[in-house]
Amino acid sequence: MDENGASFVAVRRLSQGLDRGGGCHSSSAEVVHGSSAWIGRGLSCVCAQRRDSDARLSFDLTPSQEECLQKLQNRIEVSYDSSKVEHQEALRALWHAAFPGVELRDLISEQWKEMGWQGKDPSTDFRGGGFISLENLLFFAKTFPKSFQDLLRKQEGDRAMWEYPFAVAGVNITFMLIQMLDLQAG
Repeated sequence: MDENGASFVAVRRLSQGLDRGGGCHSSSAEVVHGSSAWIGRGLSCVCAQRRDSDARLSFDLTPSQEECLQKLQNRIEVSYDSSKVEHQEALRALWHAAFPGVELRDLISEQWKEMGWQGKDPSTDFRGGGFISLENLLFFAKTFPKSFQDLLRKQEGDRAMWEYPFAVAGVNITFMLIQMLDLQAG
């Protein structure tokens, strides 16, 4: 907070002038939190501040950022649907990323409990996080395979501290991020 009671978060682009194809992925950025007196000339920033008329933080977004936020909010609204081929394939891909070389007998199988699902049908655990939570688990598995495997197999740590249902924890992390970042459309 500054002397006027206003706080901000500023995002400064470090690689300005690069054409990224107009997609939703921004260039590298530095996020700064502090007094508004710190903001000087030459910073392109997005400022967040609590306005008296609104209990929520307000963000001044660029049209591109607005578009990306809308796409993300649309993705969040997609529930996991076990009848959709795309969703079935994503679930199978998660299995193969988690247990390479181990055949999955069926999409409803006791095998899923090995990954930390509550029962033999993982689709029942997606209620809180939707399809995006499966996408996030799959992204984690493909992008950070060693970390994913270490956490899945509960390696590199005191066993008592690592006892948690891995897959359900991943769904819950997605759900909590959606809530904390207030990403629900509406």
